[in-house]
Amino acid sequence: MKYTMSVSPLDCMGCGECVTVCPKAGEAIKMVPQESQADEQPVFNYLVENVGKKEITPALVNGPIGSQYNQPLLEFSGSCAGCAETSYARLITQLFGEQMYISNATGCSSIWGNPAATSPYTVNKDSKKGPAWSNSLFEDNAEHGFGMYLGQKTLRDQLIAQVEEMAASDKASDDFKAAAAKYLETKDDTKANTPAADALIAELEKAAKDGCPVAPQILAKKNFLAKKSVWIFGGDGWAYDIGFGGLDHVLASGENVNVFVFDTEMYSNTGGQASKASNIGEVCQFAAAGKEIGKKSLSEIAMTYGYVYVAQIALGANPAQAVKVIQEAESYNGPSLIIGYAPCELHGIAKGGMNHCQDEMKKAVKAGYWNLFSFNPALKAEGKNPFTLTSKEGDGTYQDFLNNEARYTRLVKPFPERAERLFAKSEEVAKERYDHLTKLVELYK
Repeated sequence: MKYTMSVSPLDCMGCGECVTVCPKAGEAIKMVPQESQADEQPVFNYLVENVGKKEITPALVNGPIGSQYNQPLLEFSGSCAGCAETSYARLITQLFGEQMYISNATGCSSIWGNPAATSPYTVNKDSKKGPAWSNSLFEDNAEHGFGMYLGQKTLRDQLIAQVEEMAASDKASDDFKAAAAKYLETKDDTKANTPAADALIAELEKAAKDGCPVAPQILAKKNFLAKKSVWIFGGDGWAYDIGFGGLDHVLASGENVNVFVFDTEMYSNTGGQASKASNIGEVCQFAAAGKEIGKKSLSEIAMTYGYVYVAQIALGANPAQAVKVIQEAESYNGPSLIIGYAPCELHGIAKGGMNHCQDEMKKAVKAGYWNLFSFNPALKAEGKNPFTLTSKEGDGTYQDFLNNEARYTRLVKPFPERAERLFAKSEEVAKERYDHLTKLVELYK
């Protein structure tokens, strides 16, 4: 298959991430002055307007490569250059954007997600549908997203009951019954239910013309027929701290909502205060001498319920695991919690800065600083091990990882002995955490 990649000079954020990840950097692509590339913009515009969506080989559809042929329904965000949070949100919109509801906690993700006078969330070319986004207060985002879910679910359940009533009638045509059967069969499958709902709507329109009194009632609310993918976005300050009570309540409900936490290990939007997600030795506001105590294990708290899908991912370290987890979480008929490691400019990455954001994720996992795993209750119901540990034991570069970020090295000069003690303690805790995770693999067998 042949395809073309084109760059929009007008939309370039200047972060250099594309050059960083390109295996032929310097040859295929390089950073040059923006004004020198004006001739490329018409090419980019032509491709956007005229090049159709590619049909991907089935083997690639559900992987990282296949996902990137889908139009991103998040573009031109107000984020800092190289922001890790946007890469996660962008990917989710490529997978489920046309069916998404998003409740977004106030914080970095609500600022780049809704900068003044614009919205970076957009619609696709074909159906003109995209994410329905709403911002919530910092402290009640989980409840707000839960309310969005319950509202549309109530309306949809009413419509499903009406469809079942029509399908059971002797007056229903064979075509309507077939469309209704397909719709009801796929009602819990986000992807499959969309075309089934479209086919059902076509039959409802025919029924309405033939004088069916129920069909117009359903058509009046037809936008609620297709299954929606409800997502709750927010940072670690919201999920681990201020909004934790509401988050716990929503996860415990057993309802089909998806939570994505952008974990920067600090309150990034307000200048970098320490949160319960901050790690040992990390220097933040209110932890100027390095945080003494360990990071809260939000993932394991959620896992104790037994019926919540839980995962930790790092897109730059393992994109295949990240895509797989997001798809599994969305398809799981129950609550899900995904925590994505998100390097931030406030981390002060020494080598390469945020140009190497995705590389920093890879280093974090390689060093054993961040672990990749998933807990899928659906596997447990099938008699399989629900817990999958994807990452390996740290490779001995833990201290190198800490010493490449200013949020840790800021401690060394004023408190050298404390820095040495806390950094050693941080690595020890990381090793204990990995050992604990390996035991969970055996425990859930």
